[in-house]
Amino acid sequence: MLIGILADTHDRLPVVEKAVALFREKKVGFAIHAGDFVAPFSLEPMNKLECPWIGVFGNNDGDQKELTRASQGRIQPAPYELNLDGKKVVVVHDLTAFILHKLLTAGAQIIVHAHTHEPKIERRGESVLINPGETCGWLKGKCTVAFVDTKTLEASVEEIKVP
Repeated sequence: MLIGILADTHDRLPVVEKAVALFREKKVGFAIHAGDFVAPFSLEPMNKLECPWIGVFGNNDGDQKELTRASQGRIQPAPYELNLDGKKVVVVHDLTAFILHKLLTAGAQIIVHAHTHEPKIERRGESVLINPGETCGWLKGKCTVAFVDTKTLEASVEEIKVP
């Protein structure tokens, strides 16, 4: 299954809409948001995904109660653990060295994180760490998302072009 990953959307609706369209085009089977939605209205495009999705809270998510309601419970505190296609997936917003050590020793195969606004894919033994970068493009000037194939654990980052 192909997983689509985004994070740090920071209320930039036009880019989130483009990310959702790209996820549809690539036939993503599951989507993950690694935090910093910011406001509940920013969930409108996410709720139009044609696949299941989950998210975790980031450090800039203000009204968590309303985000939980608007997402129909899809957004949860980190770390959020799930099994996708037989792979142990863990989602956090801010990946500290301590958390990383715990996740690696616990056998997480796909570790999704964000917060730095820098896209990065890294292999650690049997695990792949994926930071999709910033979907909003506010800080680094590039709007990015990531993809990972659950069968092969091959991952990539893709830039979303905005006018």
